[in-house]
Amino acid sequence: MKIQLLEFIEYYLSPIGLLEVGASEKGLKYIHLTSNRKVNITSNIHTSETKKQLNEYFEGIRKNFSIDLDLEGNTEFSIKVWNKLTQIPYGKTISYLQLAIDMGDQKCIRAAATANGRNPIPIIIPCHRVIGSDGSLTGYALGLEVKRKLLALENPIKYSDRQISLDL
Repeated sequence: MKIQLLEFIEYYLSPIGLLEVGASEKGLKYIHLTSNRKVNITSNIHTSETKKQLNEYFEGIRKNFSIDLDLEGNTEFSIKVWNKLTQIPYGKTISYLQLAIDMGDQKCIRAAATANGRNPIPIIIPCHRVIGSDGSLTGYALGLEVKRKLLALENPIKYSDRQISLDL
């Protein structure tokens, strides 16, 4: 009897921190920012290829990802939103309202924003490219500073000088 591993994991030390890359035999399942490495990890083609492509992305070489994804267990609507996110060009941003309009119904803005926030595969599915209608950097699962860094990497002229202001 062959034991089937349901999860494969590798770690990638990126410019934004340590990323845990998890996959199934079908494809990439998640990317998490973490501070702890698990022991007894096993990699596969999907985790290794993700690390390679992330490295190319952070070096400014890669603008589009070509990784098999395993989105099984997520809602059809969420997957539809995430597919729309992959169509946002490198270095460009859209608003949450525009995302809802692109989904075919501007009234679904909250649902689209919620699905955007639940994206299990940030960077590869570029949810960081969705911003507020006023240009503000709103919500990001990995934190607003990481969102700003990713946007600055992709479009340094537009985002490297922007800072998030805090009320003191």
